[in-house]
Amino acid sequence: MNIYVGNLDFSSTEDSIRALFEQHGDVTSVKLITDRDTGRSRGFAFVEMSSDDEGRAAIAALDGKELDGRALKVNEARPKTERGGGGGSSRERW
Repeated sequence: MNIYVGNLDFSSTEDSIRALFEQHGDVTSVKLITDRDTGRSRGFAFVEMSSDDEGRAAIAALDGKELDGRALKVNEARPKTERGGGGGSSRERW
């Protein structure tokens, strides 16, 4: 199960997030999202747990729990949506 973890303090690390979630089951991966230009945390992460039951238990236990002084927002991650390619002007060029 893939879990969204929001409202993280900028000082939170993948290790501290993993330690918190491992109390509720087997953590397969932790991905702390960072700004590509500065490398600074963007304040959210994704945690993957090996089973849906463990994931649901972690969500129930950790939503609203404090980590590094911030109340976490924890829920099941929505599937990634496809984004339009290229960017730039929406007008076609001839």
